[in-house]
Amino acid sequence: MTTIDTATITVELPDAFDPRWNRLPGIQVDGRRITIDPADYFFRFESNTWLVADWELVKTQLLDVNETAESAVEQLALDFIKQHSESTSDAARLLATAYGVYSYLFRVEHLAGLGLPRITGDHLRMLREAATLMALNKVELDGHISNVGPCWFFPAATSVVFDLDDATGGMLDEVYHAGWFNEHRRIESIKAHAALGGRLVHGCQSVPDQSVPDQSGGVVAPYGASMVNFRDDLAEFKAGWIEQVYAHRVTAAE
Repeated sequence: MTTIDTATITVELPDAFDPRWNRLPGIQVDGRRITIDPADYFFRFESNTWLVADWELVKTQLLDVNETAESAVEQLALDFIKQHSESTSDAARLLATAYGVYSYLFRVEHLAGLGLPRITGDHLRMLREAATLMALNKVELDGHISNVGPCWFFPAATSVVFDLDDATGGMLDEVYHAGWFNEHRRIESIKAHAALGGRLVHGCQSVPDQSVPDQSGGVVAPYGASMVNFRDDLAEFKAGWIEQVYAHRVTAAE
C-alpha cells in the first residue's frame, strides 16, 4: 500500500546486480542501474526521507575509533549520527550509501576467518545486494514501521531472486542479522550502520527445531526507537506479505 506520492527511484551502483531481482514487482535491474517504482515495490510506503551520513566520513572518522570504559561503541555511533547525519529524500543517495556499508561488512576477506564453510563469495554478493535494498525500509522513533518492501522478509526475497532453498536462505539471514556471529564483527556493524542513521535491529529469532528464522525481518532503526511498538506493528502484517513475496518464486517448470 502506497500512502504518499513519490517519483521513480533510479540509482547506478558500482557493481551490477543480479537480473533476477526483476522477478519482484516494482524493481528493474539493468546491470549497475536499478529502477524502483515505489507504488509497485513497497507493501507500505509512508515516508520518502531517510537519515544518512557520508560513508567516506564514516570510514575516516569512525571505523578506526575504539570504544573505552567511558564511551561504548553504541555511544560513539550515536554521537557521530547526531553530529554528521542529515535527512534526505534522495533515495539514490541512500542506496549508494547502503551499498558502501554492505560492501564493507560483507567483504570477501572475511571468508577465511568466518568459520562457516558453506558461505561463499557468491553468498556475500547476495547479502550485499539484498541488504542494500533493505535500507529503503524505515522505522520511526515511536516504533511505527513506515516503509516495508519485499526485502524486509530476507529468506523469502532471496529464495525468489536467487533460487535458494529455505535452509540456505535462512543461513544467509542469520549471517545478515548476527553480525557474522562474533563481537568484532558486531562492532564493525554498529559503526558502519551510522552511515544509515541508526543500528540494525530485527524482530526475528532462530528457532532450534526449524531450518529457517521466523522471518520477522530487519531494518536500520534510529537509536531510541520503541522496540515494543516495532514488535507489535510487525506482528500485524508480516504473514500476509511474506506469502505475497513467495508467490513470485519461480518453479522448475517455469
